[in-house]
Amino acid sequence: MSLLPKIEARIKTLPVDSIPLERKELLKLLIDYVQDKKNEGVVPRLNFICTHNSRRSQLSQIWAKTAANHFGVDVETFSGGVEVTAFNERAVAAIQRAGFKVTKKANGSNPIYFVSNQATGDPITAFSKVYDDPANPHTGFAAVMTCSDADENCPFIPGAEARLTIRYEDPKAFDNTPEEAARYDERSRQIATEMCYVFSEIK
Repeated sequence: MSLLPKIEARIKTLPVDSIPLERKELLKLLIDYVQDKKNEGVVPRLNFICTHNSRRSQLSQIWAKTAANHFGVDVETFSGGVEVTAFNERAVAAIQRAGFKVTKKANGSNPIYFVSNQATGDPITAFSKVYDDPANPHTGFAAVMTCSDADENCPFIPGAEARLTIRYEDPKAFDNTPEEAARYDERSRQIATEMCYVFSEIK
């Protein structure tokens, strides 16, 4: 099934060719993991992890699944943190601006969102959770560390068969500033670009 039109249009404008070589070297580890699983006939499972599971890990989960859909790669994506907070409303707004349909299904301090990249089909369920939450896999997955704090303070992720470091700068530094929306969109676009590069390389 095709992605929502605005997302498809956005993917076509992503500067994949401008990804620096050092980033491509990091991403190659993720490419190899996904490719090896595909070659084995196993659906890869990716758990993106940052401290609060509020911004970077959520964006990574959503864009990884979307890029995989775009390039026809079967993959399961998840996200988690080392403590529960909430899927930050600024990050939610960034994916809405990128063309995703977002529905809030529960209120409170940690809302549940349904994030759709297609007109039909199951949405991505997004809410803040610890990395070993029952909603996430406990064995047979790659832990993808998206922030320095979680990467440095969680040297071992139980059940992970691979631990990959792909860090992103936190847009939180620009909260409540005139640059807020632009910086969140910038980070979303970077993650989208790199995830599209990863899944475009899968044979």
